[in-house]
Parts: sequence; C-alpha cells; structure tokens
Amino acid sequence: MNRRMFMKASMAFATVSGMSGLSTLFAQAAWADTDIADGSAKKFDFGVLKQMAADLAKKPYGGAPAPLPETLATMTPQAYNEIQYDANHSLWNDIPNRELDVQFFHVGMGFKRRLRMFSVDASSREAREIHFRPELFNYNNAKVDMKQLEGKTDLGFAGFRAFKKPELASKDIVSFLGASYFRAVDETYQYGLSARGVAINTFGSHEEFPDFTAFWFETPKADDTTFTVYTLLDGESCTGAFKFIVHCEDKRVVMEVENHLYARKDIEQMGIAPMTTMFSCGNNERRMCDTIHPQIHDSDRLAMWTGVGEWICRPLNNPQRLTYNAYKDENPRGFGMLQLNHDFQDYQDVIGWYNKRPSLWVEPVGKWGKGAINLMEIPTTGETLDNIVCFWRPEEAIKAGSEHSFSYKLYWSGLPPVRSGLSRVNATRTGMGGFPEGWAPGEHYPDVWARRFAVDFVGGDLKAAAPKGIEPVITTTSGTIKQVEILYVEPIDGYRILFDWYPNSDSVEPVNLRLFLRTKDETLSETWLYQYFPPAPDKRKYVDDRQMTAG
Repeated sequence: MNRRMFMKASMAFATVSGMSGLSTLFAQAAWADTDIADGSAKKFDFGVLKQMAADLAKKPYGGAPAPLPETLATMTPQAYNEIQYDANHSLWNDIPNRELDVQFFHVGMGFKRRLRMFSVDASSREAREIHFRPELFNYNNAKVDMKQLEGKTDLGFAGFRAFKKPELASKDIVSFLGASYFRAVDETYQYGLSARGVAINTFGSHEEFPDFTAFWFETPKADDTTFTVYTLLDGESCTGAFKFIVHCEDKRVVMEVENHLYARKDIEQMGIAPMTTMFSCGNNERRMCDTIHPQIHDSDRLAMWTGVGEWICRPLNNPQRLTYNAYKDENPRGFGMLQLNHDFQDYQDVIGWYNKRPSLWVEPVGKWGKGAINLMEIPTTGETLDNIVCFWRPEEAIKAGSEHSFSYKLYWSGLPPVRSGLSRVNATRTGMGGFPEGWAPGEHYPDVWARRFAVDFVGGDLKAAAPKGIEPVITTTSGTIKQVEILYVEPIDGYRILFDWYPNSDSVEPVNLRLFLRTKDETLSETWLYQYFPPAPDKRKYVDDRQMTAG
C-alpha cells in the first residue's frame, strides 16, 4: 500500500489541494532587482490569516494544481536535485551577522503545488510577496529549458528550508516540502521522521493530503535563534491557519504550533499533530531484516503519557497486513515516535545513519478533551517509504462549517523532553519458546509450539526494589502466559522479563500483550504494550533444516 510517495532525502510527492483562493487576495508587482520580496505591501497578522482560511472554507475546493511547464514536470529526481537555491538571494541575506536564514525549493517533478511566499516586517506588520524568478536558483546540470520559464512569475516555490548558521549552507535544520509535510533535526543534523499539518481519513477509503499553500515569514533580528512562520492550509475537506514559532536551539528544534481548522464538509477522521515514520525491522521484528543491517528504522516505539499519568511504551511492528489501533485517552500529556537506540553497532548503516535519527515528541497545550492516539502500521519490504502513521483523533465529530483549534509543542531531539522516574523499556525481543533457555526443542522437551518474549527494563528503582520482590504483571487478550522469569542483566544494569505465550485456539487474530513491573505497594515501570500476530496453525512448528551428509 503506497500512501506516501516520498523520497526521504529531499522530496515528497504532493497529490491534492488547491491554491486558487489566494489569487485574488494579493496583487503581484513588477520585479525589483534589489529585494527578493518584490510584491506590494499588505497588512498581515494571524487574525488576517485565520479570516482568510475561514473565507476559503466557504468556497469550493480548487482541486489539483495547475500543470507545470513540461521541462519541470518531466524532471528525474537526479535532475531535480541539481537545482540549488542561490544563497546570495536567501530571505534574510541582507541582515549582517544573522543567526538564521531561509531558502526556497524549486517546483518540479512531483512538486506541482505552487506555493506563495511572503516576507513580513515584524514592526509594521506589512507583508510583501516573493515571486519566482530563475535568478534565485543555480540550475547546474538540471538541463532545464530556461525559455519555458520566461515570465513565469506565478510558478511560486515548492517549499522552504531554514538554516541555523547561514554559512553552514549544507546544514539546514528545518524543511517544509510536499503537501503539509515538514521535518527538523537535532544536533546530529540528520533528518528522520516527518510531521504533517493535519491527517484526513487516514484509515478511510479516501485519504486526503491537504497542502500548505502559502507561507509568511516574520523577519527576525540578527541575534534571534527563533523565527515565526505562518501558513495557509487548503484541502478537499478543510482549510486551516497555522502559526509556527520555531526555536532553533543548540541540541534540538522546538516548534510551538497553533492551528485553526475550518471544515468544508463532514470529516470521518481528522488527525491532529500527525507524524509519519519508518519501521522495517528491529529487535522484535526480524521478518524483513535479511540484510547486512541488524536494524532498520527511523523510530522504534510509540510512547504515550496519558491524561491519568500512565507512561506507555508500544514497540512498533512491520506487520504482514495493514493494522491500526486506537488508544483512548482524555487530555493526554504527551505522545511521540521515539528513536532511543543511538548505537551505530545496532544499525551498521553508513547511508541512512539510523543511529542519528531524532525522536519527535508532541506536548499538547491546554485541554484536548476526549479522543484517542491512533496508530497505523503498514507492511513494507524496505526503507524508502514511511509505513507508520500516528496522530491524535478527537472524539468530537467534525461537521461541515465547524471550526476547531489545537495548540501543541513539537520537540525534535535525540531523547524526549520529559521522562518519568519509572524504569523504562530498553528493548523487546521475540523468538521460539516452549523450552528452557539454553536448550532447544527435541528429545528432552516436547515439540510444543510457543512464542518467547524478552522485555528489558532499565533505570528507575528496580535494584532497590529487588529485595522486596519484583512482580511482572502480564496480561493477554488470548492464549496463556507460562515460564515467567526475572533476570538481572549486568551489561545493561537492568532486568529482563522472559515469558512464553501459548495459543489456546487456531485464531490468527492479533494478540495484545501488556506488562508492567511492581512491588506490593508501588508501580516500578512504564507499561509495555505489544501486538503479536500468531502464525497459521500449520506454521506452528519448529523446522529442523540441518543436512547431516555432504551435499
């Protein structure tokens, strides 16, 4: 199931949404060679943008983007990557000794949406449009027919990227490119998972990908490491006004997000603070790891801090069939897709550098009410497409003509910004079970099929609690749990919980497992949740493929 045609390094293939509603809102002006923001001045603030989005929602959706000139529409990915923005024309190039700067992506190939860009003077609150012109780019060996671009000031741009230090031209830290996708980095400067403005009908028959269609950048002061950008969202079912306050810190990027969403029609499923990531294989899922790499993933778990204060770790899967789960909550305190293992030895990847991928944590601001954290896992055979989707789905129905607002913070960092004092899940492993560790099925032990799980916990007060007795509390939605063991593991200074799951039927429906540690009077660990898919009954056997004679 190919739901995100997205080249992970530098490109995303946008599919739907319109921008025609903007065409009458801003007049174009003649080019001025001295300033890339060449449009006529118009008053602008977030109130103006919210009204723009509200008015746009009352109009018919503009539909797919207008076609690009053939020389751009037919570009190969290699040719597209040859086009580079000219740093001498960056947005804030005229600010001496600046800490931040912005450059734009060229339209072409799969990037068909013509985004409009505006520069906003922070004191006068006047916005001026930045029109496309070929002089803003270096085309290198892209082999673009420049005659087809003559006079095309309405081509717009495909997106933008921001830099912490302008002189580090190859070290961008924020990128908005394709539909409403955006990404950021931590101190490793390695992009990983993506966020989106909004998710529409992700589990339905007609998933939508609304576009960010225009951006307004407030001009920062020279020593600012924070910038503010506003954006208009337009799609088949809704419009939206977004405000991003982007803090470019030394070891992470933090985004304060405020959105106002306006429904054009009833929406079956609306996802707030959506994120998409990739999980091909890891400690717990080895089916697709027939490669030189021990693990391949941008993220290894969904973490949740519920409204009642429970900390939950849900390891990700690469299932054989599409699955989705909803974890109900009220006023969640936080959730995110985490990549907590940063040891190169566990990936051995010098192309993807998965050990450097950041985590993304969502911190709701204010009360979000009732709803559920939704998780969708899509089968994948490789690492080129994101196959994991997660977001908050409000319980409140989204009706045509309604308005909904959400505020939250996004933390792009190696580790989440908050941690409990509890012991946390360090790793999850699975394998064949039904016999003691160190042995195997055979003459001395019945050939009874079972699945073994090993869950490692580290941190917290486990060692101090050990004399009182650590109790694993394990529940399952089907089957039975046997052979439970608690082992101290010196190399990780933590505890491993071993147990075997035995089927009690021929069902292949998913089995939901739950585990946490406690003493008699206190909880010691976060809660481990896992979804296991039993094989068909005829596959529940151990196969001995040894050949004892020379072939």
